[in-house]
Amino acid sequence: MARKISIIGGTGAEGTGLAYRLAKTGAHILIGSRDAARAEEAAQRIRERVGSRALVDGMENGVAAASAGVAILAIPFAGAASQLKQLKPLWKPGTIVIDTTVPLAAAVGGPATRMLGVWQGSAAEQTRDLLPAGVSLAAALQNIGAELLGEDGPVECDVIVCSDDEKAKEAAMEIVALIPGVRALNGGKLENARIVESMTALLIGLNIRYKVHSAGIRFTGLPLS
Repeated sequence: MARKISIIGGTGAEGTGLAYRLAKTGAHILIGSRDAARAEEAAQRIRERVGSRALVDGMENGVAAASAGVAILAIPFAGAASQLKQLKPLWKPGTIVIDTTVPLAAAVGGPATRMLGVWQGSAAEQTRDLLPAGVSLAAALQNIGAELLGEDGPVECDVIVCSDDEKAKEAAMEIVALIPGVRALNGGKLENARIVESMTALLIGLNIRYKVHSAGIRFTGLPLS
């Protein structure tokens, strides 16, 4: 049976890019949105791109959150807290949540090359405080641009996965590694997401200065596997 993965906030550029990449691997993708009709439209576009083998369904965020053992949060930071509060009673115990959120200043009308201060220390740590007991969290995928995810070529970069829960970390690393070209790296505790999230603002600045959309991170001196 195909692995079932929900993408909460899956109709934005990052969410649809992730849905496309993961659907190509044979995973069963549930695209969540505040608007179920919009989610189904996004799912239909991905089914058309991937072909007859695609397992992609669209639904309201709450249904998506309650329907899969792994859920990827692709919600813009500005709406993340309110959405997580609404979803809190809907998560199933044992669910693994993978948070991709970055607190960029663009969320409040500022430049995307600056970070917002988050009381908990990072967007991931804010998410942890808004999840119910029994739901595990990993932070990952903050440093891959949405445009790259929406394309077909390999994504030549490393993805750092941070979590205080080893099972969640392993699951996130396994999913991340499904994207061609990506190497998943163990980034240690969830608090290290503070560093990883801040790299996103740096990469956006590099993309702007060099007029590209593909700046990524590679770490040298580590095992290739």
